[in-house]
Amino acid sequence: MLTATDLWFEYDPGKPVVRGVSLDIPRAGIVGILGPNGSGKTTLLRLLAGTRQPRRGGVTLDGVPLSGFSRASLARRMAVVPQETHLAFDYTVAEVAMMGRYAHLGSFEIEGPSDVAIVDRALDSTGTFEFRDRLFATLSGGEKQRVIIGAALAQIAPGTGDVKERLRPEDSGYLLLDEPTASLDLAYQLEVVDLLRRLHDERGVSIVISTHDLSLAATLCERVVMVRNGQVVAAGSADETLTPDHVRDVYGVDVDVLRDASGRRVLVPTGRSAKNRT
Repeated sequence: MLTATDLWFEYDPGKPVVRGVSLDIPRAGIVGILGPNGSGKTTLLRLLAGTRQPRRGGVTLDGVPLSGFSRASLARRMAVVPQETHLAFDYTVAEVAMMGRYAHLGSFEIEGPSDVAIVDRALDSTGTFEFRDRLFATLSGGEKQRVIIGAALAQIAPGTGDVKERLRPEDSGYLLLDEPTASLDLAYQLEVVDLLRRLHDERGVSIVISTHDLSLAATLCERVVMVRNGQVVAAGSADETLTPDHVRDVYGVDVDVLRDASGRRVLVPTGRSAKNRT
């Protein structure tokens, strides 16, 4: 369980961007942190990952404060997938994915056959094994995103024992993604959504997504935390939170909540809410 308690954070003194946020990320859950641009959701994701330190409050992983983990040990439990990845040099896909294994290597230690096997399996899981010898820069946006997710999977795969044992669902860790579909066209968005759902269903990966995309949250997330101005407006199951009233409060727009043929929620914006019109 990843737990945040009364988190406060500010970049400028006296101007908090996260205000008293508390939430739980259950093991093997899919949780969306949902809000408009500037709502504090990306900062909240970084606090959960331990890359930012709160001014007040704290984050624990299985009851242990993040400060109690070394950077390497925490990296073996949680991996962050940024919105965009820019590399300074020309790396192959295999080299990019292997970067995920660095947290498992000691000083001056190089990767071994077992690390290569884990990377290959991670690339295979994300449908990018066929690109392993290509330069990362030559891939499409959707392909790059899947490679980075593969690197994250390689990072949180345990580092000892038989390869099959390393990828047991109970050892699969937390995957934190910041706007994973923001720069992708519709086809690649659907591809990434299907990939994340499969990783959750087949491997028990715990997934946290920071997004402003109502459709993504409605399609993928089991639980949703809706934030505005750094505060939680609503939290609970997707059915409880993705309601016209909550969307109006967070985004200032009116929506109709429908169901498609498979029973999944579909949120259709109908216009700006009357109280937000100028």
